[in-house]
Amino acid sequence: MTQNERARIAVIGGGVSDEHDVSLASAAAVRRAVVELGLDVVPLTIGEDGAWRDENGGVLPAHGAVEVLAGCDLAFPALHGVNGEDGAIAGLLELSGVPYVGSPVRAGALGMDKWVTKLIADALGIATARAAVAGPGVAASVATTGLEPPFVIKPATGGSSNGVFVVPDRDGVGETVSRARAFGETVLVEEYVLGREVDIAVFRDRDGELRLGSTLGIGVDPGGVFDRTQKYDGSAAFTVPAPISERDEASIRHAAVLLYETLGCSGVARFDFFATSAGVVLNEVNTAPGMTEQSQVPLMYAATGLDYVGLIAALLESAEQSPFRTSMPV
Repeated sequence: MTQNERARIAVIGGGVSDEHDVSLASAAAVRRAVVELGLDVVPLTIGEDGAWRDENGGVLPAHGAVEVLAGCDLAFPALHGVNGEDGAIAGLLELSGVPYVGSPVRAGALGMDKWVTKLIADALGIATARAAVAGPGVAASVATTGLEPPFVIKPATGGSSNGVFVVPDRDGVGETVSRARAFGETVLVEEYVLGREVDIAVFRDRDGELRLGSTLGIGVDPGGVFDRTQKYDGSAAFTVPAPISERDEASIRHAAVLLYETLGCSGVARFDFFATSAGVVLNEVNTAPGMTEQSQVPLMYAATGLDYVGLIAALLESAEQSPFRTSMPV
């Protein structure tokens, strides 16, 4: 790319998952930022039917989509959920030789599986809720053996709080596990954690330095969860920085960096915790978090002085083989 050429950035949204609409919103916001940076944006959408579409809505065969991607300098996937965030899109881009923003296959696959993430966190000494996994054919009564209610029941690979339920006692577990399986065959049954939900984000910049956003506290009613409605109807109560102790702040920052490095993340990842009376507990990891201007991650970085467009610029620069590593100051 010469000095006078405008870089072409493919922004990929949609996807075959129950987070399709959320992904479209993230992709639209990223596209606006790319245009504001003076770069050429190449919109690509994966429909709910799995078909690739160009900016005019025209259907592209798979090889046609790869040709479009190969003609771009960089790809910015804004896909959430299965068939995207789980490493699938990273694998396609790597095999196609297209540099991209975000985590590689391994990190995406590990971070997407809440049970595997829990095992990794436990091995690192990061506390998680006591839980059991109910795979296909595993009875709910077996999954709750040794656990104490109330329970949080959710798909092991879901996102956007889809299929997440709180069950007060064992009587409702069987039916609820069946409901959760509509969002993924493997279901996680966790003991409910009473505490303040606190998120933090991490990305590695073009100089190799880790940049953490501010902590963000989420207001959740006692006994409830941060559900899909609150996430996307504008009613979520965010507090930046989170009103937590210095000890919990330090624990959250340390755990987030440790997980980012251990999972092998790239781009920005969000780490969700609970600050409890007994200390910090990991909830889950998001290697492709929501990226609208009102999403948690941009709010966290805005509190540190990095606005939305600046964040997108920094992520473009941070991508491996990015043409912006030395040319676009942030």
